[in-house]
Amino acid sequence: MKRYLLLSLAALAVISSSAQKTTKLTATKDNEYGLIYTLPLTEFEVTVAAEKIVKTPGEFARYAEKYLADAPVLTPSTSYRITSVVVNPIGYADDDQRYVVTLKGGGAPSVIVTAENFPVAVNDEEYTPAVTLTPLPEPVAPQPTILERPEARQAVTPDMIQSKSSAKRAQLAATKIYELRTVRNDIISGQADGMPSDGAAMKIALDQINTQEEALTAMFLGTEQKSVEVRTFSVPVPAEGEPTRTIFARLSQTNGIVTPDDLSGAPVYISITPASVGEMPLNDKGEPKSFPKGGVAYRIPGTADVSVTYDGATLFDGQFEVAQYGVVFGLDPSLFTAKKAPSYLHFNPLTGSIRELGALE
Repeated sequence: MKRYLLLSLAALAVISSSAQKTTKLTATKDNEYGLIYTLPLTEFEVTVAAEKIVKTPGEFARYAEKYLADAPVLTPSTSYRITSVVVNPIGYADDDQRYVVTLKGGGAPSVIVTAENFPVAVNDEEYTPAVTLTPLPEPVAPQPTILERPEARQAVTPDMIQSKSSAKRAQLAATKIYELRTVRNDIISGQADGMPSDGAAMKIALDQINTQEEALTAMFLGTEQKSVEVRTFSVPVPAEGEPTRTIFARLSQTNGIVTPDDLSGAPVYISITPASVGEMPLNDKGEPKSFPKGGVAYRIPGTADVSVTYDGATLFDGQFEVAQYGVVFGLDPSLFTAKKAPSYLHFNPLTGSIRELGALE
């Protein structure tokens, strides 16, 4: 079946897309050739990822500068920092924009709708309603520190276990660190007694030495454990007269990403500002056209600039189509019921706008 393109509206650049489940509604005598669908409104899902950093002092922190000449972690601490923000538009039903489309004619005309009853297509059940979605960040669970892993026990000598003096244990640990470094240098230079038999054996030996040194060093300098938590917030488009800049989340240095009413955190702001508004099409006299009787309703959306800021820094900045900043118009239903070359129509299921209009042959 060949199609001749009459109108194509460019969609936003697709970073990743997902297809929605749909239902086909067919105009028949039983339903008096009337098909019902609802146009969507826009809101935003804002996903925030924050890295959690937990620092823990080592057992021998007070001796770190003496034996290793390095600054240790001295006090336990937990901190968070925002690493990424993703904003995705989603649609929800506009109860004031529910339409009955009358498609009486040959060829059993149909409307494809989503589970939310948003229009996807007219006369094209093969159309896949891909929507633009930015992939979300993934949470990352904390991994055991070197001192929580079994290898750490291998680094502790019997003398360290038996000693009741922390100063003595620190001295023994430092001595073991220097011994491990000497053995490693001897293996690398080929001067060690009982050299590994081949490259694979050498790698195993060096890995064991490095792990033991890392564990003993952590006993002096402390450990740092990282993880990532992710939370998603629904943010409505502000109505006329409402503030365009609001707090939608907070970042607490003890509790991570929290809700906007949790004053333990510093505010994370979102700004949703109208960038353009949809306008009604005009006739030859420059006057707004009239909505056709029984017309196939669609949205001519506007656009909004959306930005997310925290602590004076901009974490996200983008522009999206927004249904609320648009107008509703309609296409003559006879386009879709013509006996010769009836038309097809593809919608953007997020806004109800036209993606493509053409004729079927």
